[in-house]
Amino acid sequence: MEQQIAQDTTPIFQRIKDYLLGEIAAGRWKEGDVVPSEQALVRQFGVSRMTANRAVRELTAEQVLTRRQGSGTFVAPQKYQATLVEINSIADEIRARGHAHRSSLHLLEKGRASELLARRFELAPGQPLFHSVIVHFENEAPIQVEDRWVNPACAPEYLAQDFSAITPNEHLMKAAPLQSASYSIEALPAPRDIAGMLAVGPRQCCLVLKRQTRALGQVASVVTMWHPGQLYQFTGKVG
Repeated sequence: MEQQIAQDTTPIFQRIKDYLLGEIAAGRWKEGDVVPSEQALVRQFGVSRMTANRAVRELTAEQVLTRRQGSGTFVAPQKYQATLVEINSIADEIRARGHAHRSSLHLLEKGRASELLARRFELAPGQPLFHSVIVHFENEAPIQVEDRWVNPACAPEYLAQDFSAITPNEHLMKAAPLQSASYSIEALPAPRDIAGMLAVGPRQCCLVLKRQTRALGQVASVVTMWHPGQLYQFTGKVG
């Protein structure tokens, strides 16, 4: 019942955006494919031309769609945007150091958005989300607990992946190429379950990276990554 109410209260222009984004995320429309015209959307959704125009205009501004004068509206090329911290696969980082990477899957499930997660994903509470918890090892030493929530609209096949062969980051970069990201880094004491997975003492200080990524015009992923403070550091440069 809650889901039906949430859907019914969604603005019509947003429903059109969600439909277009869903078709792209599912792979039915790929880069360069033409999308339905505004007039076709008017007929399909029973809305005014102004409403259909707003949905297409906003997706064009978000670089999900591109308009070509006299030709129509197309799925735009998906491009990475520069950020101060590179969004790399931890497996690639470990291999670049000449070390061996492996991962251990602790949780992979379909869940529901809590009030807090709903705000972070810009969704209604109770909407479906995918959830995974993975421990990454470098030369058999646990160096990261990756606790990730994923928007199914951006990565509908997330739960079907073999995360012993591919990292969530690698899958998401293919399914929903990054548009932007925001992050924070802080030192926090490890909760008991995290401490156990990292093989450190309870309440030991960890470096914690929290990151939110956007793709296809919406929040794609919210992830918290825990690292043992004595084994890990973040580096980078500007300019």
